[in-house]
Amino acid sequence: MIVNRNYYYMGNVGGVNEAEFCPDCPTQTIYDPPVTQYENYYHPQLVNVVQNIETVKQHHCCPVYKHYYTHTEKNVMVSGVKRGKRAKASSKKQMKK
Repeated sequence: MIVNRNYYYMGNVGGVNEAEFCPDCPTQTIYDPPVTQYENYYHPQLVNVVQNIETVKQHHCCPVYKHYYTHTEKNVMVSGVKRGKRAKASSKKQMKK
């Protein structure tokens, strides 16, 4: 319920000043809608939580290099003449043609 409370200054009523004037207004009682108030209380409650753990063992192949070396020998005959100069001269002659 909404009550509009408007008070008006009445001033002098019927030639009587306001100090002597006392209107016969009955007392009113107004009830507002109830207000609900909550008080919360908390108490510990044991809750069992079961967590299953599964272990997965993963196996992986990783390359590990193991080196094997072979060895060969050969004998080469080397002459005392320098072949580098002859090779250059012959290549120049071929270019002139």
